[in-house]
Amino acid sequence: MAKTKPFDLHTARYEQWFGLNKYAYESEISAIQSLLPASGEGLEIGVGSGLFADPLGIRHGVDPSGKMRELARKRGIEAVNGVAESLPYEDARFDFALMVTTICFLDDTQAALREAYRVLKSGGYLIIGFVDRESDLGKQYLAHREESLFYKIATFYSTDEVVALLERAGFKDFMFKQTVFHSLGEIHSVEPVKEGYGEGSFVVVRARK
Repeated sequence: MAKTKPFDLHTARYEQWFGLNKYAYESEISAIQSLLPASGEGLEIGVGSGLFADPLGIRHGVDPSGKMRELARKRGIEAVNGVAESLPYEDARFDFALMVTTICFLDDTQAALREAYRVLKSGGYLIIGFVDRESDLGKQYLAHREESLFYKIATFYSTDEVVALLERAGFKDFMFKQTVFHSLGEIHSVEPVKEGYGEGSFVVVRARK
């Protein structure tokens, strides 16, 4: 559980980042919202403190960090202990599942995607939001990863790599949205959400079971 340590020890710093980068955070919420199903029961895998699940109306979450789960519960989310590679839910339970930046902290990405596939209903969606390794922000994070409390333990992926992993797990019918087109210090309002990928640093991929 070494990857949960920074989140348990620096929970306040984690929360603080989203306040300091309010517009980037709101841009990410908008991009995810644009690909989220309008109805159905959803699960956030790697729910953290609930900063995405809460505004997106997702009431179920799983996370291995006790400190993070406490905060998520205070936001009204049913946050349970568990890891993405072994989800504590029955088959075909959810209409959709969300992962936001979770993919870069997984121990076994393929196992986690297979688990997401398992807990989704037939035709259900997996939505993954992440910082594209090939983007300006992705390159910046990589260059300074040793200075980061959180990203020093992360594995960054390109969008094409994420798609290949999803296809291997059985997913299909991909849709893409992107946002965050400037460096964090230059964002002074909510960024637009565009189709596709290759320009924005934050990419959202939606795939269907």
